[in-house]
Amino acid sequence: MKFGVIVFPGSNCDRDVAWVTQGLLGQPTRMIWHEDTDLSDIDVVVIPGGFSYGDYLRCGAIARFSPIMRSTIEHANQGKFVLGICNGFQVLTEAGLLPGALVRNRDLHFICESAPLTVINSNIPWTSEYQVGEVINLPIAHGEGCYYADEKTLEELETNHQVLFRYGTDKTPKPEENPNGSLNNIAGICNPQGNVLGMMPHPERASDPMLGNTDGIKLFKTLLR
Repeated sequence: MKFGVIVFPGSNCDRDVAWVTQGLLGQPTRMIWHEDTDLSDIDVVVIPGGFSYGDYLRCGAIARFSPIMRSTIEHANQGKFVLGICNGFQVLTEAGLLPGALVRNRDLHFICESAPLTVINSNIPWTSEYQVGEVINLPIAHGEGCYYADEKTLEELETNHQVLFRYGTDKTPKPEENPNGSLNNIAGICNPQGNVLGMMPHPERASDPMLGNTDGIKLFKTLLR
């Protein structure tokens, strides 16, 4: 399986992802500059964390207009896999591949810590290595990671089982375990087809045993099955 990691001006987690896909899992991986358009050889597109285009205007708002995103939308519409992590999640919502938006954290400051997450849905390829109700710990590092959507969209996400991860140690949202104010404690969602995943926590930063946490490696391993 071949991974393609998009590189925007301001991306800073692209090499972390490549280390996981190529360094740890031994899968062919190509770094894709934001001005490129060819994804014909790619199975999984990863939009990494960072500050695409300096996060000017709004997080992900400029990146959505890049040439590579037009190709990424086509890639997703063909049913192929797309993963957006942190800033990548913001880009996916701006591009319309996922519903809702990521806004300023509840307390209006940047958060950098390890957060417990509960797995809500393990019936799609991204999460099939996990168990429903399993609690994992992944790093978070964002200033605009508060997930917001209107009431109808939230209801559809829950009804269609598109919520994959919640902040906290229980499937039921607990306000005291919500680090950034995300509605319903949402940390990660997918599209209705299940091939596009966006999440604020960083699984690539919890994949190498040398870092003392491998809770994130399953997210990548499950695709190889």
